[in-house]
Amino acid sequence: MEQYKKTLLLTGASRGIGHATVRRFNRAGWRVITCSRAPFPKECPWGGGEENHVQIDLSDPSDTIKKVEVIRDRLDGRLDALVNNAGISPKGEGGARLNTLDTDLKTWGHVFHVNFFASVVLARGLREELAAAKGAVVNVTSIAGYRVHPFAGAAYSTSKAALAALTREMAHDFGPLGVRVNAIAPGEIETDILSPGTDKMIEDIPLRRLGHTDEVANTIYFLCTDASSYISGTEIEVNGGQHV
Repeated sequence: MEQYKKTLLLTGASRGIGHATVRRFNRAGWRVITCSRAPFPKECPWGGGEENHVQIDLSDPSDTIKKVEVIRDRLDGRLDALVNNAGISPKGEGGARLNTLDTDLKTWGHVFHVNFFASVVLARGLREELAAAKGAVVNVTSIAGYRVHPFAGAAYSTSKAALAALTREMAHDFGPLGVRVNAIAPGEIETDILSPGTDKMIEDIPLRRLGHTDEVANTIYFLCTDASSYISGTEIEVNGGQHV
C-alpha cells in the first residue's frame, strides 16, 4: 500500500465541504479515510481507493460503535486527524424550515445522532490512535448554532450549538493526551445544496459574497497541522464577518 505522511479520518465526505477537505489533504500528501452511509462510489472524486472508505450509518449508534473497530483495523495505530463534518438538516414539505413546534421526536433523535453523538463516539473510540499521533479533532459546527437561521431547522441548529459545547469539553478531556480539539463554524458557503434565497443574504455579509468550500477546507487543514499547535478548545467562524 502507498505510504502517506499522515492520516485523516473524515465523515461527510460525499459533497461540498467534505469534497474540498479531501482534496486539500490529498494535495498535502495525507492518506484520507472517508466515512459515508453510501458504499464507495465507482466514480470517486478523490484517489484514496475503496480500501480507504468505510460505509457507516452515523444515525445508528450501534453501527457507529461497531465501525470504530473497522476503522481501527485500517489504521497503523495512529490517527493524525479526525474531522467530524457529517451533518443533516431535514426539511418540511416543500423545503420548509422545521421549527420546534413541527419537528417530531424521531427527527430530533436522527439529527442529533448524526450531528452530535457520532462525533464523540468516534473520537472516544479512537482516542488511543489520536493520542499516539498527538493528533487533532475538528468538529464542523455552523453559523446556525448562534442564532435562529432562516433555512436551518431547529434540530440542526441546536445540534450544532451542542457540538460547539462538546468541542470545549473534549478539548479539556483530550488535552492531557496531547490531542487538540477545535471547531469551525461555516456561514453561507457556496455548495450544490444551498437553500433557495441564500444569495439574497449576501447584502448582509460584510465581504458581500458567499464563501467557497476551499476556504473552509483550508481552515480545517490549518487546525489539523502544526501551524495551530497551541490552539485548542476554540471555534473559528468562517462566515465573511456575517455576525459582526
